[in-house]
Amino acid sequence: MIFNGRKTDQCGVILFGSEETDNIISEKSGGYEHVCEYIPVAQPNSGTLAKLDALKPSEVAGDPVDALIVGIETQDVYLAKKKSWTRRIIILTDGENPIEIEDWEATVNKMNALDIALTVVGVDFDDDEFPFHEEEKSNIKSENEAFYHKLTDALENGIVGTCAYALQEISRPDIKQVKSALMATVIRLGDVDVRPDEAIEVAVKATKCTALARPKSWKKFSSREHGEDISMGGEDEEESKTFFAELKMRTEYYIDRGSHDDDDDANSEDEEGSEAAGRKNDNLEKVEKEQLIRGFKYGSTYAPCPDGQFPRLPTRKGIDICGFFHAKNFRRELSMGEVQYIWADPGSPQQQVALSSIVQAMYEKDVMAIARWVSKDGMDPKMGVLAPSMFEKIDCLLWVQMPFADDVRKYTFASLSHLVSKKGESITKHPYIPTDEQMDAMDKFVDAMDLMEAGEKDEEGNREPWFDTRLSYNPAIHRTKQALFHSAVVNDIVTNPLNPPHPELLKYLEPPKRVVKRARDAVEECKQVFKIKEVPRKVAKPRKDGHARARDEDEEMLLLDLKAPKRTHPQSSSQAIAAPRTPAPSKPAADSDTETEEEEEEELLLAKKPGPSNHPLPTPARSLSPQVEPGRAPGRIIGTTYPLRDFKKNIAQGDVVTKAVEDLGVVIKEIVMKPFSSRRYGELLECMETLRDVSLKEDEIDAWNAFLRDLKESCLSEPGNQEFWSEVQKLGRCISLISGPEAAKLGGISNIPETAAEVFIQQ
Repeated sequence: MIFNGRKTDQCGVILFGSEETDNIISEKSGGYEHVCEYIPVAQPNSGTLAKLDALKPSEVAGDPVDALIVGIETQDVYLAKKKSWTRRIIILTDGENPIEIEDWEATVNKMNALDIALTVVGVDFDDDEFPFHEEEKSNIKSENEAFYHKLTDALENGIVGTCAYALQEISRPDIKQVKSALMATVIRLGDVDVRPDEAIEVAVKATKCTALARPKSWKKFSSREHGEDISMGGEDEEESKTFFAELKMRTEYYIDRGSHDDDDDANSEDEEGSEAAGRKNDNLEKVEKEQLIRGFKYGSTYAPCPDGQFPRLPTRKGIDICGFFHAKNFRRELSMGEVQYIWADPGSPQQQVALSSIVQAMYEKDVMAIARWVSKDGMDPKMGVLAPSMFEKIDCLLWVQMPFADDVRKYTFASLSHLVSKKGESITKHPYIPTDEQMDAMDKFVDAMDLMEAGEKDEEGNREPWFDTRLSYNPAIHRTKQALFHSAVVNDIVTNPLNPPHPELLKYLEPPKRVVKRARDAVEECKQVFKIKEVPRKVAKPRKDGHARARDEDEEMLLLDLKAPKRTHPQSSSQAIAAPRTPAPSKPAADSDTETEEEEEEELLLAKKPGPSNHPLPTPARSLSPQVEPGRAPGRIIGTTYPLRDFKKNIAQGDVVTKAVEDLGVVIKEIVMKPFSSRRYGELLECMETLRDVSLKEDEIDAWNAFLRDLKESCLSEPGNQEFWSEVQKLGRCISLISGPEAAKLGGISNIPETAAEVFIQQ
């Protein structure tokens, strides 16, 4: 109850066997002695645990039936105006107290009339399901235990259990069931302001379908020095106790003016961290928060925002449907956050019929809606999808937020099965291309790991799936909960350590033994076929000062050093210096090659700054993509880095036109056949236009026509690049073969008819 924190989860504690008598019945009519209302009915808190922890065993005999009757009356008086509340009574006993069993049937009738559930938790009670049976049990306990079973059997809702099983069930993971409040909003389809006759507006309510749960947060404590505000009983007591206090965190801002004179880097540190940072770096200068401007990270830079936030859009509260799309095109991996129900207004039948019509139409067409949700007027909009959901007696929509286009990152990788050489030739045998034997071995391994029939058998003897999402729990949440309450009810965790996790919490942390055994042969076959060997662990070399520290996950990867000179040629790794990726000024298309000098720097971005005794970290190998070629190939005058610039430079000389035309054609084809060439399409098309123009004017017509035929054949073959050839076709006739009439205008010769040139680019 404390962990869930619901206001409607309330309880009270009544003691029987107490020395004093203090209960609601004895105050009115007397009797019911040695029964005490210890904790009044209320929402439990840490004080409740402290009071329970103060209880000690009593030598006074008390009647549990008297306590049960007092509990029924106390509960009924408290819940006089709360008829819908669930009523439950739990009796915790060792079964050794004498019981007055006269007229117990009247008590049963009263509990059934009030719909009270009774649970009897007995210390060392017999339980066949647990299982547990106490040996040499006293006669009075045996009789009392039999009475409790008789009592609960007569109730409509009663059960008897042993205390050991109850303690085990306390650590069992449980799901916190919550009821979400109805939030009023409206769904709009069409423009209700400009064309109200063609638009639909439905009043709806939104509630949570799922809710994110996180482990309870931890607070930091540290031993504190004894101050004047702490009262001590004496010197001996002061020396024997250690006091802890919660750390109060504060943020301080520093600017490193050491090697970053041209650009200040503001770092925030906590109280303890700032002092340590100041000792390590004398170049840190403290600044006040008022001197700083808030910035939002965009890529590798920060966009300053002096006002603290950018201007909001003039939005209106509601859910606007922007369009519909087929459900099969929904990408589930892009869904963000929690799912919400969208219900029609419960008090308006007309609105319910309207929303139900929309839901059923979407369901029949198998479509989902793209919607824009604004929670309040002027708030930032959220984009998401609405999916139809039809229950037995009600129809509704399910909403889930989706990312904006700018928030989606597309990472492309080189093909695992199609490799292309630098010459544009397809490679069929390579260490990165799996063989048929390796494919078969992996298929067997995947089949052996099938978990769909790895669970327990059902009533018909068929095995069920091993994993059930309804029975899987977050270990962090429930283990934290168990640790919190163990520490709350135990005085000394050294002598009474935390119990191991509940078996349900560990069920899915280890694979089922049946599957492991079944996959053993497939694993061995994979080891042999793939020649798997254990990779030796790399030991981090200590720094000069003898201290080695790993980077934190959220630590900036880029070190700002604007004083470092910009490299114009690739350097050795021992000279690499980490530099920032700042936005470069706009460049012509020719400078967007994958092999530019900026991207050569990016490969050495994670190398350590050279020092007297350390070595730079090696750059990761680009195993699946062709190696970056820093310059021109031997024998060529045109390079792949800046092909258009090299071509124009050689044409200006005037004596190497034929060689320049030939090399540029080879370079264009080579780049087109490389993976990830789509980023250079604009640059390559510009190269082709320039090459055609020069070929026509310098009487290199045959060279152009031969190049274009070869390029088309290569693009349309396998693996090829049909996408690039489609871009070429969009340019039309002006990029096609040079025909005879076209060449004759400038004194050239070509045997290509005009119609053939038009058909060539269209096919």
